Amino acid sequence: MLLLRHSILALVMGALSVLPMGASASSAKAKDLARIEKNGLKSVGQKQLEALAAQTVAAKGNVQYSRKWIDSRPKATGSAQWRCLAEALYFEARGETVKGQFAVAEVIMNRVKSARFPGSLCAVINQGTGKKYQCQFTYTCDGRAEVISEPLAFARVGKIARLMIDGQVPKLTEGATHYHTTAVNPRWARVYTRTAKIGVHLFYRHTWRTASN
Repeated sequence: MLLLRHSILALVMGALSVLPMGASASSAKAKDLARIEKNGLKSVGQKQLEALAAQTVAAKGNVQYSRKWIDSRPKATGSAQWRCLAEALYFEARGETVKGQFAVAEVIMNRVKSARFPGSLCAVINQGTGKKYQCQFTYTCDGRAEVISEPLAFARVGKIARLMIDGQVPKLTEGATHYHTTAVNPRWARVYTRTAKIGVHLFYRHTWRTASN
């Protein structure tokens, strides 16, 4: 329930962040945002919540999977959860296409939504860390120092992480919770359901459906 409430709140916050800021609209939406932040979801009526969610869905159509579009967006910042997702995208997928980076981020988000994985971004990303090559994301347990040496690439994936957390991106992977590069052929890929191929990654979901999308 807590995860569901968090997801809905992220959706509402994302919707408010993309509304046109005309003189009267700006004031009204700013008050809505302040009230939601102060009081939580209980302060939001069902109809208002649905309307804001609908605006977020409409905003998803504006996403463009190009470096030019991502680079044109304002610098992204966020909480520790945002930082965890941005770092995962940097170390796991910074050489991918922008669309591929969004898809990898979606897999991580799908895991958070699933009861079969930990319930936060940082917990999902660091699952198994501490046991060399037994973690879920190799960069967290390969014994190498995690150094961000390409600030432009990190800024780019940081923006992608922000959009994903705010719920402003169309679905790409049909509920995938696993992926691998085309350079490898893991044993589990033989029994999981392949849902998409994007860039150099193949995406899968287990025979059980784990994510709502």
